[in-house]
Amino acid sequence: MVDQLFVYGTLQPGDVRWPLLERYVIDDGSPDAVTGLLYDTGLDYPAAIFDESASSLIQGRRYSLRHETIEEALRELDIEEDTVDGLYKRVEVTTRSGTRCWAYAYGTGLQLSPIPSGNWFDRPPRPDTSHDA
Repeated sequence: MVDQLFVYGTLQPGDVRWPLLERYVIDDGSPDAVTGLLYDTGLDYPAAIFDESASSLIQGRRYSLRHETIEEALRELDIEEDTVDGLYKRVEVTTRSGTRCWAYAYGTGLQLSPIPSGNWFDRPPRPDTSHDA
């Protein structure tokens, strides 16, 4: 049974959705990465396209989920991820450390800007689209 979760965006500590995940994890997690491409959606959350053949890495953290609440955690995260634009779905990935994890992959429908570093916290600033009158 897969009991690890790889997170790369707003579910990380210090970002807006960490409180949703925090109660379901056992430990402080470990830095890890998955092959693929990371994008800025322009909606204050990222999009990941996992691709084992990619030469780039998506940087994030890997967490052990509490066994007694794993089904509840995944159900709640599935609902949360499905309510945002982008049609995110839970998929199984293997991290660079060789750990099988659940992660949330981008689906479709958004304008994406690449994050070359693969790190959500190191994303380039988006162009300012506001205009002073």
